[in-house]
Amino acid sequence: MAHVLIIGAGGVGRVVTHKCVMNKETFTKITLASRRLSSCETIAKELPSDAVNIAQVDADNTDELADLITKIGAQLVINVALPYQDLTIMDACLKTNTPYLDTANYEHPDEAKFEYKEQWAKHEAFKEKGLLALLGSGFDPGVTNVFCAYAQKHYFDEIHTIDILDCNAGDHGYAFATNFNPEINLREVSANGRYWEEGKWIETKPMEIKMVWDYPEVGPKDSYLLYHEEMESLVKHIKGLKRIRFFMTFGESYLTHMKCLENVGMLGIKEVEHKGQKIVPMEFLRTLLPDPATLGPRTKGLTNIGIVAEGIKDGQKKKIYIYQVSDHEKCYAEVKSQGVSYTTGVPAMIGAKLMIEGKWSAKGVFNMEEFDPDIFMDELNKQGLPWQIKELD
Repeated sequence: MAHVLIIGAGGVGRVVTHKCVMNKETFTKITLASRRLSSCETIAKELPSDAVNIAQVDADNTDELADLITKIGAQLVINVALPYQDLTIMDACLKTNTPYLDTANYEHPDEAKFEYKEQWAKHEAFKEKGLLALLGSGFDPGVTNVFCAYAQKHYFDEIHTIDILDCNAGDHGYAFATNFNPEINLREVSANGRYWEEGKWIETKPMEIKMVWDYPEVGPKDSYLLYHEEMESLVKHIKGLKRIRFFMTFGESYLTHMKCLENVGMLGIKEVEHKGQKIVPMEFLRTLLPDPATLGPRTKGLTNIGIVAEGIKDGQKKKIYIYQVSDHEKCYAEVKSQGVSYTTGVPAMIGAKLMIEGKWSAKGVFNMEEFDPDIFMDELNKQGLPWQIKELD
């Protein structure tokens, strides 16, 4: 039904490519592109011959991206490159009249700031061209947004509070490693926390707020309040919302390593001079840490990501927990990738599938919770991310 161009050949790109091939009745032609052609070749070799075309492209170069889109006749672009490259890829899609999808909001390379403002600013441009740009079709953001929309549609008249809960209980055997791009991961975790309550954002120090949550199939885990981008759109679209927070689990070893790295300046994102050369400490650190794409065969354990929503239904208080549990080893057996990449890549494919099939359609820039959640929730069950709902006291 469509030729899809996947930009980015890391861990998530691998999952998206595998899952698109598994849904070849929708994705009739697939091109995988990256700055490093060798990364594309590695993924293509994991799949049946001729299942995937590959190409080399610089995702920082709008004209080069546009030339590739035009040359291959892509009908949808799935952006699983770096969040720094969202704007150039969106501009290439506008230049070529091509629908767009990503999994994470734009982040400026020189500032640890996560916001949708610059992507939302392109709404009128996409609307004028009759194109849909779907933002944040990963897990969080992505599935968590859909969980909130599903809860709003079926369980509440008003949702008053939402806690998004992200647990990775996997063990990769390294003393310290990150499950996705180290720069993005460490910038996110070391930044000040933020949550929204009674119409305003409240800022906290990194890891200042902690709670213990009992994650089904995993058990109790220390969970720390962070800022996460899906909250920015959810406060606009969930009726009656009074508070929304995001929590993620971290072990003591991870936090100790991160604090040490921060203390010696290794998490810096500004250039420093080293032996007459300019280097960015965070970029240098990335070269020292294990490549997240290599963690799949050695990672064991579970992920559990979900939302707890509390509000009113028919005048009565109500509280529900919607969550999804994935097994790292099962994910690797299916698509040669660990669970964190799997839980991001599968929703990216689902979002693209619904766009191509015309089940999610609009003109402009939209977030996940603005569409009918039911068909996405059905696809999660079909595509490897079955979810559960519990009513809580």
